[in-house]
Order: sequence, then C-alpha cells, then structure tokens
Amino acid sequence: MSIRVMVVDDQAIVRAGFAAILSAEADMTVVGEAADGDAAVAMAAELRPDLVLMDIRMPGMDGLTATRLITRNGGRTKVLVLTTFDLDAYVYEALRAGSSGFLLKDSEPDALLTAIRVVVSGDGVLAPAVTGRLIAAFAHGAPVAPEISGALNGLTHREREIMTLVATGLSNTEIGDRLGLAMGTVKAHVSAVLNKLGLRDRVQATILAYESGLIRPVGMSAR
Repeated sequence: MSIRVMVVDDQAIVRAGFAAILSAEADMTVVGEAADGDAAVAMAAELRPDLVLMDIRMPGMDGLTATRLITRNGGRTKVLVLTTFDLDAYVYEALRAGSSGFLLKDSEPDALLTAIRVVVSGDGVLAPAVTGRLIAAFAHGAPVAPEISGALNGLTHREREIMTLVATGLSNTEIGDRLGLAMGTVKAHVSAVLNKLGLRDRVQATILAYESGLIRPVGMSAR
C-alpha cells in the first residue's frame, strides 16, 4: 500500500525537489503541498496523509506549532521534521510538539526515504548528529520538566526495564534476546509503555527516559 505524504515548505523549489524524490518511489505518493503552517494544518485535516514532511521556519504559523496541531488528537498522521536548522532547541520542541523524527535537509535522499518508511511503520528517527548532541545535553544536566518527574510511576518493573532498553537503542529482537522474551511479548510491553505515557513512538520514549533520569549516558548513574 502506498505511503501518502504531504510536503510542507515555504520554498516552492524545495517542495518540488522533495516531491520529485518521493514520487519516484513505488511505495510513496505525494498527496499535497503547503507553503505555511496554517495551510498545512488545514490540508492535513482534509487529506489525512500518513506522514507530513514538515519545515520549521515558515512565514505565519511555524512548523512546530503546525506539528502540535496536527498531532494533538493522536490521529494516524505522523510528522517528520526536516530543516536546515539543527539547533538543540528545535530538536526538543519538535519532539515535544509530537514529531516522530528530525532530519536535516542535507541528509542523503536514501536516508530521507528510509526515515519516512520507519516513521510510518510506527518507529521514530533522529539524525545521527542530532542524537549525539541530544544525549550530550542531558549528560550536562539539561533541565527536567516538572511534569515528567512522576510520569514513570504507572509503569511496572518489566515495563521500566523495557523502556530503558528501548532508550539505549535496542530493537525488539535484541530486547527479546536480552530478557529471554518472545517477540510478541516485547511488542506488547513496548505498546503498553507508549500507551501509559501517552507517547507516539520509540523516539519520544527515548527522550522521556533521558528527561526523567531513567537512563543516563555512559559514565552517569541513573536515578
């Protein structure tokens, strides 16, 4: 089944370039294009695409606000933020707004296509350079939001264990091998974690794990 993608960017030539790359794929279809956040929100509500490829800086409503509005009701549409700006603040805000991934515009086309497929399948992606800085920020004491401190209380011991392994980057298969669990059991636990914490995917689970102190980079103790 074809992945229905909407492209949002204020530059027409950029939208055309992305559309050409995606349309060349047998499993992808570009269903719409928007030049600003307001148009993106309205178009997403009408077209209900599988994924929105979202720019951040645009005139009028920016991409972060548009992402928050598109994802706020927990619908099927996923958002993958793609920007030339790799500032940490954008990473945090994009993920907290509901984005399932963050890539830079200088990423290779194959990386973009892979990211789209990964996000639509239910997982999340972060550009490698972004991931390194994100972990480094928490290693240097990034502030923990007050509402996060008690977010993990509703998890069972096994679910906290699963979430920790997800945050270290292990796949479901690797988690199953580590804990001696069947694949179906691991998937059930991961789904339970996401549902209990109101998270969209593994990327947001990873961010929450670092923010809450459940996991720390090598050399730092977890809380």
